[in-house]
Amino acid sequence: MADIIIAGFGGQGVLVLGQLITYAGMIEDKAVSWFPSYGPEQRGGTCNCSVVISDEEIGSPIVSKPTVAIVMNAPSLDRFEPTVAPEGLIVYNSTLIQQKPKRDDVKVVAVPANEIADELGNARVANMVLLGAFIEATGLIDIASVQESLKQVLSERHHHLIPLNMQALERGRAYQ
Repeated sequence: MADIIIAGFGGQGVLVLGQLITYAGMIEDKAVSWFPSYGPEQRGGTCNCSVVISDEEIGSPIVSKPTVAIVMNAPSLDRFEPTVAPEGLIVYNSTLIQQKPKRDDVKVVAVPANEIADELGNARVANMVLLGAFIEATGLIDIASVQESLKQVLSERHHHLIPLNMQALERGRAYQ
């Protein structure tokens, strides 16, 4: 079982990232839950979601002690780093987060997600770069399931962006 927190500012694709992991888990016949949390402000306000993936029934969608944190900005690292379980994983966007996590009892994966997304020509795929790093670090979901989940999560008018999203995923996986 994995208890995952994904956090950042509104507009960074935090909720979409959680939905993609959730849908990929459903495609793989796993038990999943997705629980968003955001304030009344949308773009620019803080935002996070909890995702639970398990081979067994899930008791609660609430994640208080995540085994994984995917973090897109410094305030979210400050908030969620202390909550990650020992031996857990923190995947963070080192382009936007200057400080490194202070914990030495968790695995840390620093990925310059915005930098890689800019190289691909679209800053909005930084979340997908982090998703690729998460997939490579955990093996919790398969890349093919994520590709299929993109068709379900993205609206039809954005399906032309699926190849770019897959490139971003692969760049995140390769960065590991």
